Amino acid sequence: MSENDFFIEGDPIRDEKAPEGPINERWDKRRFSAKLVNPANRRKLSVIMVGTGLAGASAAATLGEAGYNVTSFCYQDSPRRAHSIAAQGGINAAKNYRNDGDSIHRLFYDTVKGGDFRSRESNVYRLAQTSVEIIDQCVAQGVPFAREYGGLLDNRSFGGVQVSRTFYARGQTGQQLLLGAYQALERQIAAGTVQMNTRHEMLEVVVVDGRARGVIVRDMVTGEIETHFADAVVLATGGYGNVFYLSTNAMGSNVTATWRAHRKGAHFANPCYTQIHPTCIPVSGDYQSKLTLMSESLRNDGRIWVPKEHGDTRDPRQIPEEERDYYLERIYPAFGNLVPRDIASRAAKNVCDEGRGVGPSGLGVYLDFSDAIGRMGQEAVEAKYGNLFDMYQRITGENPYEVPMRIYPAVHYTMGGLWVDYDLQSSIPGLFVTGEANFSDHGANRLGASALMQGLADGYFVLPNTINDYLASGPFDAIDESHPEAVAAKEQVTSRIDKLLSIQGSRTVDSFHKELGHIMWEYCGMERSEEGLSKAVELIRGLRAEFWRDVKVLGTNEEFNQALEKANRVADFLELGELMCIDALHRRESCGGHFRAESQTEDGEALRHDDEFAYVAAWEFGGEDSKPVLHKEALEYEYVEMKQRSYK
Repeated sequence: MSENDFFIEGDPIRDEKAPEGPINERWDKRRFSAKLVNPANRRKLSVIMVGTGLAGASAAATLGEAGYNVTSFCYQDSPRRAHSIAAQGGINAAKNYRNDGDSIHRLFYDTVKGGDFRSRESNVYRLAQTSVEIIDQCVAQGVPFAREYGGLLDNRSFGGVQVSRTFYARGQTGQQLLLGAYQALERQIAAGTVQMNTRHEMLEVVVVDGRARGVIVRDMVTGEIETHFADAVVLATGGYGNVFYLSTNAMGSNVTATWRAHRKGAHFANPCYTQIHPTCIPVSGDYQSKLTLMSESLRNDGRIWVPKEHGDTRDPRQIPEEERDYYLERIYPAFGNLVPRDIASRAAKNVCDEGRGVGPSGLGVYLDFSDAIGRMGQEAVEAKYGNLFDMYQRITGENPYEVPMRIYPAVHYTMGGLWVDYDLQSSIPGLFVTGEANFSDHGANRLGASALMQGLADGYFVLPNTINDYLASGPFDAIDESHPEAVAAKEQVTSRIDKLLSIQGSRTVDSFHKELGHIMWEYCGMERSEEGLSKAVELIRGLRAEFWRDVKVLGTNEEFNQALEKANRVADFLELGELMCIDALHRRESCGGHFRAESQTEDGEALRHDDEFAYVAAWEFGGEDSKPVLHKEALEYEYVEMKQRSYK
């Protein structure tokens, strides 16, 4: 089958909110032109916030502080358990504390280049501008960033850049930043501007007269299906990496909120852009249900290598220096071990494919700190990375101070997500999307330490300055549970749950999820091809049909039922996985995290085709058993020259 058998091409799409003029003035111009809501009127307006990670907690706290009525939902038992807490290495900001040539423009350039020229210039420049404000905000909240001897905040470098701009708190930066946002959120909960609902999962969005006006949620303890209304809805629900089953994401991370919105009309942009992180503890067996990340910050001082000879199974300490291949330093001398994640991941795959991988499976490379310990001393290494080393030792039983770590690429982050305009509004009016749940800032590959930056930029600074433009037209007509659209949305949720519980087949939900993950990793993972992607679409369609015929979900809805939670999520993953493969199939180029075997240079680097594919692929749900519709948003570059990336 050809790619055109899988989708329909629709009309082009455009970001109507993006301002024009000099790029450094666009954000100020948009803020000034946006309508405002006076403080007294804000008390009459309501916002639903789904998700309490960095993007969701910071946005809810900021909107509550501004005086809006916010209703917040998370499926965890506490907002502070959101997956943002797992981020380790740091957060970028163009402060130039190291006086090493950094600037807002350089952060903008590095991000556009790191994303392989598949992101919007205006959005990325705004992100770079906002980065300097984020650090001040977090320091004021008491986030304990590492400091230098003189008292200034410390910085380290990260992949894809040649300056030190990453602020960090040992290897637990996400945790410390989330605690800062959580404290701001709790302050507003105490003040009564934010109503917090834990252990509630969003299962549907309510759209009335073309506007997002509410959500259907399930109380995960009692099973009660609830309907909540507001003047606007914000999704801050993270990424969809768990479509691969094994990923560095928390096991609860899912796509349901954004996928339900997609089925209601929100375009899903660039779903094939998934990030494979190069620094993960290798898979150790089929019994595993998730993978563990080792922070990219380790690539600052650790050196990555494999034996020069195929099949060399000696203890790494017995392999002399001249018989080691520090392949990143050899291939990319200008950046060395700090090349971007997509490049480091493919390089690791290549040496393992050559038969030079290490560890029991042969799917691993060494991350060696012996030089750093010799240069800095073990005490200094412990001060910077101690908790990461401890975590590695607890998981593997190996002491990384004595033996090199073993790492291998794994699914980590998703650059794709719901399409949004410059205001972070989706193609459904009144539905806004922040953080990893949207597609807007990273293009085809995210630079390390930029996820925390985007989440907090969206939550603290961008959304609060754009959602008011929409809310200025409110409050909208009051609606209740008797409204036909609310009734229909609730019926969709209950009938889906009833169907899942009634099938009573022979296979567990996890078995379907694991099989889907194998298909996705094999055919839509680090390397994709036309033949493999076409096969994957057919395999997923068959698996989805079998799921709805033979899945077994125990228990009832009216109880705490994790099997039912998983079944809902895996049903959405099965649909998303098909769209991801169709998106990857139609994009016949290699860029960032999307590597097509048919499109590479003579030395195996990604080969883009800017004349054909310099656009955002925004997919519209075509309906049950209908083809998705592709809308293209052209990407135009005024301030960065589009050229083949080189980190050599």
